[in-house]
Amino acid sequence: MSKTDDPDELSPVGRGVPQAGVRIANERAVLSLIAIIPGSSNADLARRSGLGPQTTSRIISDLEDRGLIVRGQVLRGRRGQPATPLFLNPDGAYSIGVEIGWRHVQVTLVNLTGKVLSHERRAYAYPDATTLFAEIATRIADLVAGLTPQQRARLVGVGVASPTAMGRNVEMFLTHPEQQPLWEAIDIAARIAADTGLPTEWFNDGSAACWAEIIALPDPRPTGFAYFHVGAYIGAGIIADGRLWEGPTGNAANLGAIMVSDRHGAPSFVHRVASITAFERWLREVGVTPPPCSPQDWDWDTLEPHATAWLDDAGRALAQAAMTTQAMVELDKASIDGSMPRPVVERLLQRVQHHLALLPVLRSGRPVVAIGHLGAFAAAKGAALLPVYKRYFSSAWSHFGA
Repeated sequence: MSKTDDPDELSPVGRGVPQAGVRIANERAVLSLIAIIPGSSNADLARRSGLGPQTTSRIISDLEDRGLIVRGQVLRGRRGQPATPLFLNPDGAYSIGVEIGWRHVQVTLVNLTGKVLSHERRAYAYPDATTLFAEIATRIADLVAGLTPQQRARLVGVGVASPTAMGRNVEMFLTHPEQQPLWEAIDIAARIAADTGLPTEWFNDGSAACWAEIIALPDPRPTGFAYFHVGAYIGAGIIADGRLWEGPTGNAANLGAIMVSDRHGAPSFVHRVASITAFERWLREVGVTPPPCSPQDWDWDTLEPHATAWLDDAGRALAQAAMTTQAMVELDKASIDGSMPRPVVERLLQRVQHHLALLPVLRSGRPVVAIGHLGAFAAAKGAALLPVYKRYFSSAWSHFGA
């Protein structure tokens, strides 16, 4: 990182940045490093951030005073002065995440370290705009009531994740036509904020899940990353240059809309081939009624041989989507996850890897594809994590410590 004439300060990007802005950026850089490399000492943080030792010490003292970090036991027996390891304070902040899905709602409470303290999930046939927000408000009120006064003072707010433009698409799940105009008229974040009195920010569900997954990966985390989640449709997200790629509307990484070839070579979309909705349509076409419960609870053995055939089709489509994404973004890695039992997601990953190996490549080669870590809980956890990271951490924190 470049420096200004003051060797103890990071230079702002461009001109006209107030000194307070530089100070906040420095604090975020240091806190991000502590999050990425727990146990770092003052000297470690100064070296990795490019800040001077005195500035680093001032920032650490301030973060400690604000309750965001804690000191571990002094490490002795090494060269030089004894080092004190620094860690995030789990009680430094709290956040609530809500996922409104096509078939379920989830509410999650996390602390500053990302640990899930409470989680509730309910499945439904479709999201009912006349009752759902009252239910969400009640669940959030119960969570807040369970916090101590000090914890409530450290509650950042609510992050809510949902598919983009639910009003335009909700009719695909309904026999109740009145739901579409209700959803079209709802600003989801504003409604939850009004119902709860808490600051609320909306995120696309795929982007939120992508963020939760990148947090779950071990250091060093990839700076180019794609995430695919097989649910009612395909939730997806992209990390580009170490930042979550959201775009002006929050829906920049709509990878489920990538055009692919199906098993017959006909053009289609990833959503129409690889999603649970696509599999349910397949089952109905062959005279099998899809189970009414969540795909996590399906008896997948009773769905054979259709499950095997669908997983192969889905693997082919996701392999093509991963290659297309690789052509647009310099990917270090891609993750495949889904709202199915873990063994089924593992079978899907195997089919993705199989079809990926069959595709022709140019100079960029094939992306590394691995299984995701969080399954059906990724979007709710990501919705809770994102407000915390936007409040306290660097926007491209995955670059730090390189």
